[in-house]
This record gives sequence, C-alpha cells and structure tokens, in this order.
Amino acid sequence: MSKNCFPKWLDSAVFYEIYPQSFRDTNADGIGDLNGITEKLDYIKELGCNAIWINPCFDSPFGDAGYDVADYCKIAPRYGTNEDMKRLFIEAHKRGMHVLLDLVPGHTSWEHPWFKESMKAEKNPFTDRYIWTDSIWKEPAGYGSLRGISDRDGSCAVNFFSHQPALNYGYYAPDPNEPWQQSIDSEGPQGTIAAMTDVMRFWLKMGCDGFRVDMAGSLVKGDVDCKGTIKVWHQIRRFLDGEFPEAAMISEWGEPDKSIEGGFHMDFLLHFGPSRYNDLFRCEKPFFGGEGDVSEFVAKYMDNYEKSAGRGLICIPSGNHDMDRLARSVKGQKLKLAFAFLLTMPGAPFIYYGDEIGMRYVEGLTSVEGGYGRTGSRSPMQWDDSVNCGFGTSAPDKLYIPQDSSPDRPTVKAQLADETSLLSEVKRLTALRSAHSALQSRGGIEFVCAEKNSYPLAYVRSDDSERLLAAVNPSDKAVTFRSGFEDARLIYSIGSSQFSEGTLTLGAESFAVYEVQYG
Repeated sequence: MSKNCFPKWLDSAVFYEIYPQSFRDTNADGIGDLNGITEKLDYIKELGCNAIWINPCFDSPFGDAGYDVADYCKIAPRYGTNEDMKRLFIEAHKRGMHVLLDLVPGHTSWEHPWFKESMKAEKNPFTDRYIWTDSIWKEPAGYGSLRGISDRDGSCAVNFFSHQPALNYGYYAPDPNEPWQQSIDSEGPQGTIAAMTDVMRFWLKMGCDGFRVDMAGSLVKGDVDCKGTIKVWHQIRRFLDGEFPEAAMISEWGEPDKSIEGGFHMDFLLHFGPSRYNDLFRCEKPFFGGEGDVSEFVAKYMDNYEKSAGRGLICIPSGNHDMDRLARSVKGQKLKLAFAFLLTMPGAPFIYYGDEIGMRYVEGLTSVEGGYGRTGSRSPMQWDDSVNCGFGTSAPDKLYIPQDSSPDRPTVKAQLADETSLLSEVKRLTALRSAHSALQSRGGIEFVCAEKNSYPLAYVRSDDSERLLAAVNPSDKAVTFRSGFEDARLIYSIGSSQFSEGTLTLGAESFAVYEVQYG
C-alpha cells in the first residue's frame, strides 16, 4: 500500500459502530432503519465521533443478522431503500463525517442468485463462484458443506453457519489429486474477485467512504500463512488505488502485520486469537475490572505495532456485535477508565453503540437471527424514558430484541443531564483526543509501566508537537511509579493524581494525562 493512498481523514477518526436493526426505529415495525441513523447523526457527532461503521444492511434472509447476504447492491427493505442510504451518506458528509459499510466477501446466503445458479448441473458463469467438490460423497476437508440440495454432483463448502456457502477465491496450494480445487488465478476465483470489486465500486460511487471487511483473512482456502489471501487483497488494493484512493479499508483479521501487508489501512484486535484483548475487559479477572494483568497484552500489542512499522493502524474497540457488552465485566467508575484508555491509544477507536452510556448485556435471551450468546449485546438503543426507551413506537413485543427491563437502565437523556455520567466523560475524552494530535491515530506510543500482575498502566503518546504521559489505575488502591520525567503539567484527570519529583501517584480508580519533558 503506497503511503499516498492512506486516507488522511483516518488520522483523526473516532468511529461509532451501529447495529442498524437496534439503533433507531422510525416506522414502528420494531426494527431499526437507515432513516433512524440519519436522524441521530447530530447525536453521534456531538459524542465526538466523526465516522460510522454500519453492520450489514443489504438484502438478506437474516439467518445470521445480515451477514448472510442475498443481494450486495440492494438495501434490505426492512432498513429502507438505496435512496435512504444515499441520503445518509449525503447528510453524514454535510457534517464532516464518514461512513463505512460492512462488506462480507467470504460467503453469501444460500438464497443469493449467484448460489442458485451455481447449483445447476449445467455449466454456467456461476458454476465456479463457490467452492464445490466434484462428488456428492466428497466433502472439502476442514469445512462443513451443503450436499444433496440440487442436481449438481458435488458438495459445497460453507463458512460458519450451514446456510452460508463459501465464495471461491481458490486454494493456496491446490491438490493435484483434487481437480475441483482451483488456484487463485483460475477463472472461477478471478470471477469472484471481479464481482466483489463491482460491489465495492457500486457503493463507493454512491458515496460510501470505505468498508469494514468481515473475516478478511479467511478468503483463500488451505492458506496457513495467509499468503494467498494477501495476494487477493493486493489485487483489490490495485483496483481501489486506481479508482477510489480515499476509500478506507479496515479488516477483521486480528493480525495487523498480515492485513496491512495486504493493503488494509487498519486492523481490529479481536476477542479471539492471539491478541490478548480479553485481558483488558473480558476474562475472569480483566485488567479494567481492577485485579487483572496487562503485561501480556502490552507485549503482544507492541509486537503487532512494531510489525506494522507505521504502515497502518491498529484498532482496539470498546466492543462489537460479537462480544459481551463492556459493562458486563467492567462496572462503575472503571467504565470511565476503560474509555480513557481506549480514547488515548493509537489507531482510530471504535465505540459500539450504547457502550458510551454503559448499556448492559441483556441476560437469558433466546437467540435472534443467529445471535445465540451474542444476542444480549444487540438489544435496542436506550435513548430516553419514553415508550421503548425512545427506540421506536412499536408494541414492545414487536421489538427486534427485548430491551433491558431494569428500572435503572441507562439512557442517553438521563446521562446528558448529568455532568458526572459516563456519557459526559466520553464526550470530554473525545474532545481531549481531538485537541491533542499526539493522542490521535498516528501519534507514537511507548509503554513506560506495564508490570505483570501490577498497576498502573502508563504510556507516552508523542508526535512532533507534544509528548503526553497517560496513566490508568483501575485497582482499588493508590499506586506510585517513577515516570522517568523531570517535570509534568496535568491536562486531564479522572479521580486523583499527583506528580512530584518524577514520581506519579494515582489514586484508586484514577486516570491522568500529563504534558511532560524528558529530564
């Protein structure tokens, strides 16, 4: 990825992730819609977010909440129309905001017209759009399959759920004894790549600013080191550089060195895999719960940071539609400290809708649209104290997912009126980030205190204009550490802190940012 193709707006981006079916319902059908997102753009901007990621909103049978696409170029009718999406792009741009759509390139729904054509016994342009073996009795090793569903002789590989047939990007090293395994350069995989670039072109021309790409590292099969998948993304990168150089590409990959090599601008640290992300917020004893260890996370983070070598960014989200809500394991004042950390780290931060008010995981829900254990993190946004918490005016039993029924459930209205609320703190933190270039996406980072099973966590953010020391102590005891700096000026704090003769003391459940100079 050439440096001149890095979208400048990512340098100061703060993202807000919207699960569209649960954000705001404007037509009283119990399901959120695009007009509801447009209606709330001013709220998102006032929160301090200048970019949005919208989970899949394309036409779908919704067996997997829209990650099973039936038409990549049509908005699902329950969300509105293509014209509604175009208006959302226009209104966001008027406010200086950018919008990413969720692209699912690895599979479709089994209801997609491409798949219906591929099931036919007669050879046609879609025969090789998906991965089929050459015999109904043979399954692709390592993958589930669909079989016995059509006249075509063969079994079709699936990704994740059985109703999601895998698109064909080829095998990294096709087995010569299995002629159905195609190389990346074969006609079938190249047709898939061309089709996906057509989808991207369609939405980018309409006003989309880029894509968050679902499971971006999983395209090519038998690709242990991801070299084949990187090759595919290089091909797509050339298309984007030629036609849409300002389009942002953010990957769900979890290995920044590989995704950035493939041409992505930023990669998420994932709640699964080797990132140690769960050490922060979601494990038996999370660091931000007040009795955990951060040292392994820091070591892994710096490993990824050094491998990416300034060519791209690493994102640490507050959460997403696949994780438990942040407030399930981090509570009270500690939630403020978690956001203080997230909003003072490199890479563009992502706030999952509702996390900014401490929305809770709704326990004991039956799965909705393939959510299973994730369903409790997808409940409707809690705006105010009106019917359905201001989400919409449908009968409560028509809501997409039941809401938090607790009498003390948090709402935007109540927290906006409270200067001590989590929402008010998040707004102050996004303003802090906006005011200091060293705290933004490209600012450097050096961890100066991250001891095993110990507090605090401290790090220096810096650029050509400033050097800032940030330190956080989620534990219930005051802590002290030698900072290595001679003098410091406090510019932001939660709780209590004191700097004296190079030593920083943080009170229990406290956070501070100091402007510092080297001694």
